[in-house]
Amino acid sequence: MSARPEFQTELFEKGVAMRREVLGDAHVDRSLAGVTDLTATLQKMVTEWAWGDIWQRPALSKPERSMLNIGMLTALNRSHELRAHVRGALRNGVSEEKVVEVILQTAIYCGFPAALDSMRTVAETIEAYRKEVADGAD
Repeated sequence: MSARPEFQTELFEKGVAMRREVLGDAHVDRSLAGVTDLTATLQKMVTEWAWGDIWQRPALSKPERSMLNIGMLTALNRSHELRAHVRGALRNGVSEEKVVEVILQTAIYCGFPAALDSMRTVAETIEAYRKEVADGAD
């Protein structure tokens, strides 16, 4: 983990642990390695607030949170983050079928263009994830 002094908090470490569990070591290592003086505050906020706090709450399971994120990221048309959260959903035990169902649900409420973009991203991500799992990668 980064030696940045602002990252040396219990909540940050708790957030990093959850991020690693959901998104995998490679993703988290890339994210933290890319931190600069300009991006450190946002990275700290995301890690502590989203991963160290919200993702730790007991009322929703990790698979439920993953499926919600897929739907919200589709609505926001954020394919880069969608890729990360589709991988996270698969790591959390969400089936490929359920990931597709989430996208189908978004077609009605977010519109077909958003769902079509997300379905392309989902298909590419699932294919890449299958290959990584078959190769024994993170």
